[in-house]
Amino acid sequence: MSREGQGVAPRGKTASPYPDRIVARPGFEKELARRTLTNLYNERPACLAQAHEAPDAAVAQAYGWADYAPGMTEDEILRRLLALNIERSASA
Repeated sequence: MSREGQGVAPRGKTASPYPDRIVARPGFEKELARRTLTNLYNERPACLAQAHEAPDAAVAQAYGWADYAPGMTEDEILRRLLALNIERSASA
């Protein structure tokens, strides 16, 4: 029995037209196995970095970080978040 088509159906449909999972073409199994979200984020392709720029800037603005820039290091961001957390917990 094929599992193809099971899952969430798009609006107006009774069944999903999409396969349950991606099946690699013969000879490409290892390549497909390497395509994980973790590997994607570790590789940080330009398209992913660009997709994060607007939400990152909006969050920085919400925190009041007028000097935020996309090149800000993760260490600096974490330092600021920790300071903010300590400040807010002290006033609670």
